[in-house]
Amino acid sequence: MKQETINRLNEHKLQFLTDMGCLIKDVDSEKGICEMEFNISKRYCHSVDIIQGGFVTTMLDAVTSHAVFAVHANLRALSTLEVKVMFYEASRAGKFKAIGRIDRMGRSIAFLSGDLYNDAGQRTASITSTAKISLPK
Repeated sequence: MKQETINRLNEHKLQFLTDMGCLIKDVDSEKGICEMEFNISKRYCHSVDIIQGGFVTTMLDAVTSHAVFAVHANLRALSTLEVKVMFYEASRAGKFKAIGRIDRMGRSIAFLSGDLYNDAGQRTASITSTAKISLPK
């Protein structure tokens, strides 16, 4: 079941995630956790190799959203209502691990959080967000 969920998420991910070298590596549908790997090239950087903050936010928003997709295979839509990103240090081009979690989820609203780690294991950014869930009726 776990591998089926990972395969489903990887098969249906959007093109921009593929362009960012994204691969869903792990999920825990019981706990609402998703782990993604990103391989970010210098095409997404400014100042030589520093990833532009909007792309850091994109990685974090994607991994938290996919934590919800891992729980609800029949999800119609998920819309981010509010997002706060904390940048701890520069995220430089290369490989990253992103972990997204469902902190609390109701019928229509989810509270999510996540962390981004560089290849050396340092946390470079975190996110907290609120999202609207649209399930089939």
